[in-house]
Amino acid sequence: MDLRAVAMGVGFALIWASAFTATRVVAIAFPPLTALVIRFAISGAIGIALARAMGQDWRLSRADWRALVIFGICQNGLYLGFAWYAMQTVEASAAAIIASTMPLVVAVMGWAGFGDRPRPMAVIGLILGFLGVALTMGVRITAGLDPFGAMLCVFGVIALSLATLSVRGTSGRNLFMVVGLQMLVGAAVLLLPALLLERGMPITVTPTVVVGILYSILMPGLFATWLWIALVQRIGAVRAATYHFLSPIFGIAIAVAWLGEPFGISDVLGAAIVALGILMVQRARIAQVQGA
Repeated sequence: MDLRAVAMGVGFALIWASAFTATRVVAIAFPPLTALVIRFAISGAIGIALARAMGQDWRLSRADWRALVIFGICQNGLYLGFAWYAMQTVEASAAAIIASTMPLVVAVMGWAGFGDRPRPMAVIGLILGFLGVALTMGVRITAGLDPFGAMLCVFGVIALSLATLSVRGTSGRNLFMVVGLQMLVGAAVLLLPALLLERGMPITVTPTVVVGILYSILMPGLFATWLWIALVQRIGAVRAATYHFLSPIFGIAIAVAWLGEPFGISDVLGAAIVALGILMVQRARIAQVQGA
């Protein structure tokens, strides 16, 4: 067993899941889209500076520019834009569970739109994963979860899944430069919505907001990106994606520990079912790649 890869994978899943709690802290106290524009502008500048220090430049292939723009719009503009705006009313644990279905949505879209043939294990995993989400969200909606906010989270996951499928086969060169430029694309995409939707909203800069934004820049935005790249280079993208199964469990645990969000048996059971479904889908993909 590659213990270093395991530590990297668990660390990535933990940081990725913690982003929802940090976002919730910011979104309930500060205009969320404005905060995202600030985050992307700073992250983009840091990412480009790091890329230049590593000898990377912006002479990218057409496919890489296409991936950059699509991800900048879909991942940063739509996925994170919807998620941050939604978490004004949606709890971090609920947003984490919805977002964790991304590997399941990608598998369904790949099956329907790209002709990918899922193995029986993957089909069972998909069914389990979506049943787990239905269980958790059904109970939460009856307990007062904002349906509109939850719908925005779903739209974000769909946008990210479409982007993930549309950029398959890009070269992966100059990765930090691509990440930095993606951040700037996200800032540009969200600038007008922030000005239109958040005009007149009070802007109060508190230590909590500053810490939340800085954490989202340094940890999920930059360190987790570096960790993911290193993990993919070490064990491959398909194996690395397996660690997404930890995200719903970590997402609930961090939100409960940090924010004191309420949770019940349906959350624990639903998160476990979602995690099992994601794990089965990803293990089936590994078997499929190895058998190809």
